[in-house]
Amino acid sequence: MEKILVTGANGFVGTALCRVLRARGITFVPAVRKAESAGQIGVGDIDAQTPWKEALSGCNAVIHLAARVHVMKDEATDPLAAYRLVNRDAALNLARQAAESGIRRFVFVSSIKVNGERTTGRPFTAADVPMPLDPYGQSKLEAENALRELSQQTGLEVVIVRPPLVYGPGVGANFLSLMRLVRTGLPLPLGAVDNRRSMAAAENLADLLICCVRHPSAAGHTFLVSDDHDISTAELVRKLAASMGKSARLLPVPGKLLMAGAALLGKSAAAERLLGSLQVDIAHTKSVLGWHPAIGMDDAIDTTVQHFLSRL
Repeated sequence: MEKILVTGANGFVGTALCRVLRARGITFVPAVRKAESAGQIGVGDIDAQTPWKEALSGCNAVIHLAARVHVMKDEATDPLAAYRLVNRDAALNLARQAAESGIRRFVFVSSIKVNGERTTGRPFTAADVPMPLDPYGQSKLEAENALRELSQQTGLEVVIVRPPLVYGPGVGANFLSLMRLVRTGLPLPLGAVDNRRSMAAAENLADLLICCVRHPSAAGHTFLVSDDHDISTAELVRKLAASMGKSARLLPVPGKLLMAGAALLGKSAAAERLLGSLQVDIAHTKSVLGWHPAIGMDDAIDTTVQHFLSRL
């Protein structure tokens, strides 16, 4: 019988994944830092020494979501060491114990930041030479490489998925901030922004992760994921406003002027996420797995906005 260990089960993506697994009647074990409800297994702060025997018992696959997530202002004394401890060392420790326990497949959720921070001219592909530019992306790349090596040594089937920005009900960070801004009805200086961003609805990512557990051809591959519809920041604002029943108020301020202003305020990284392009090509994902997004972007945005409004 199919039984999947899901780590980071109470995180943003983990919550969406567990919801989809439950709806489909798929048996899973939710591993969290501290168990707060029946069925959850508490594993504490994960590292290279975490024992996983109890959580792995009876499972035949793992979807590993737990990670030290990327933050704009990292206050760790040594950010790379802090990321490596959780994103590389803890992941490898779990995968090694999974292999020893006879687990068939290990799905590792990495990040598009392994590819880089922005695209110019063409989208990222899974075959591109990795170009991580920060400690978070570097730690994820190192984890990918270590897992591939372990796979060769043990036969554990490793599948790697690199998501871009993920959104959906309960989303936080920049997407939540943008929804809050749009809701105010204040004019936003984004009307002239003509970038292209790939995003993945949490439900689509969850659907792909389940596919990666089940599809016989997934083993050994690295997959990129998106809603298969790239969008400009200006278009995103319009969609958010429409879902809120508002008119988007966009001022056509040149992007270069916005970037210059952000630099003066020390907000260049945040501005890049609003103004720059980051596209992914999911042709390989669709070709190998026959996968297509389970939900369209318009429906996913509307669901996200309605959840946001319901919590006000």
